[in-house]
Amino acid sequence: MSEEMIIGKNPVIEALQSERKVYKVIISSQLNERTEHELTRMAKRKNVQIEKASRSHLDSIAKGKHQGIIGFVKPYEFVSIPHILNRAKQKNELPFMMILDELEDPHNLGAILRTAEATGVHGVIISKHRSVGLTSTVAKASAGAIEHVPVARVTNITRAIMQLKKEHIWIIGTDGQAPKDYRVIDATLPIAIVIGNEGKGMTRLVKEQCDWLIHLPMQGQISSLNASVAGALLMYEVFRKRNPIGDN
Repeated sequence: MSEEMIIGKNPVIEALQSERKVYKVIISSQLNERTEHELTRMAKRKNVQIEKASRSHLDSIAKGKHQGIIGFVKPYEFVSIPHILNRAKQKNELPFMMILDELEDPHNLGAILRTAEATGVHGVIISKHRSVGLTSTVAKASAGAIEHVPVARVTNITRAIMQLKKEHIWIIGTDGQAPKDYRVIDATLPIAIVIGNEGKGMTRLVKEQCDWLIHLPMQGQISSLNASVAGALLMYEVFRKRNPIGDN
């Protein structure tokens, strides 16, 4: 039986509420009664076993801040690009995707998934190589959003972009030297926004495939923003334009 570990209250609760198979949940014997009751109720509904253990035992098997809660789940199932496009179609919405070009920090990926879930992104595309995968740290940083945002993992980001272009998706890349301000994004089009590597930015071939390059204007001394912060600004810019005040 192949399984993965997830840690923390929100990731475990979201897994219990999702369609993902949960094999077992281990909780600290010192967990507060309210949280224990909530987890027990959810686990019983899903026919999931709950075990109690000492805090030190949880510390020994989990890496990171587990909050006294550890879950063992079926490994995340990646989706295809057509699956993401079909998700937008089923919602009768213009496709909106994020493409992560060799992103390496699991906290950045988790934060991007969390914002993606909040802003209506239909799916995220990541690379199999030179990129962070969907680890327990990513799940924790996403606060459970990993259970709700489809992720496609591809061998080649450039080829994935070419596939999207055949489906009439416009590709928007982020580059500090780009002439256009991010606020000119046309949200009335089906779009995919590319976020590059934390240090190197987008790879050359990916940059060449972008239909537009935009930058985030900055007045301070620091030359760039954290990848997840930049991604959040861009996702909310699209969300803002697609959901004007009065529509929500």
